[in-house]
Amino acid sequence: MQTVFDLTTKTGDIVTRLPETSTILKQYKIDFCCGGNRPIGEVIVEKNLNGADVLDQLNNALLKSLEKPIITLEEMTNGELIDHIISTHHDYLNELLPELSRFTTKVLRVHGSHSPELAKIHKLFHTLKTELEQHTIDEEMNVFPLIKAYDENPTSELMNKLSVKIEELESEHEGAGDLLRQLREVTSDYKAPEWACMTYQLTFQKLEGLESDLFEHIHLENNILFPRVIKQLKEAN
Repeated sequence: MQTVFDLTTKTGDIVTRLPETSTILKQYKIDFCCGGNRPIGEVIVEKNLNGADVLDQLNNALLKSLEKPIITLEEMTNGELIDHIISTHHDYLNELLPELSRFTTKVLRVHGSHSPELAKIHKLFHTLKTELEQHTIDEEMNVFPLIKAYDENPTSELMNKLSVKIEELESEHEGAGDLLRQLREVTSDYKAPEWACMTYQLTFQKLEGLESDLFEHIHLENNILFPRVIKQLKEAN
């Protein structure tokens, strides 16, 4: 078969080209959001994976996708991509975060005495929750309107504001990624104990779902939207 993705292809570029590949990368715990600028070959070596198997799966998925036309996220305008991020990912967080707050608190109260890791999970999640809530509000109230305003009227004032804000958001993404890594570690890859009650199990399932959605969310911003805006700023400078 013709190889389209190879060891030099960046993980973020793979998911940008074909979003469905995110499932494959997550299976191997390959970061494509905060670490999306790394060649997949580096990650394969680091994780001691079978590079041929990983690339075969990715390229087979790409070949199958070529059998039918698809509309890629790259083809969206900045405004369309922003609206997609808000309606798909921000709305999801607005629903899930309060629910997970109740769940993590409940399992800590009921099982914390004999599962001390639940206290750390509770603390990590609520730190992440606070950061995400502030982050998404900042995006919706400040950064996204700035991007749309710049598209309509690219002034030097807007350019300077955007440069600073995008750098801040990318730094916050790194912080969120670190919290997610800690949550996955303390939950043993979100595997609840065999004796865990339904709420306990559901809490871990929802935490893993949060991680999955955030990977997609951060990927869209770090690897598509923000680089596109930064390129526009550099070209206008």
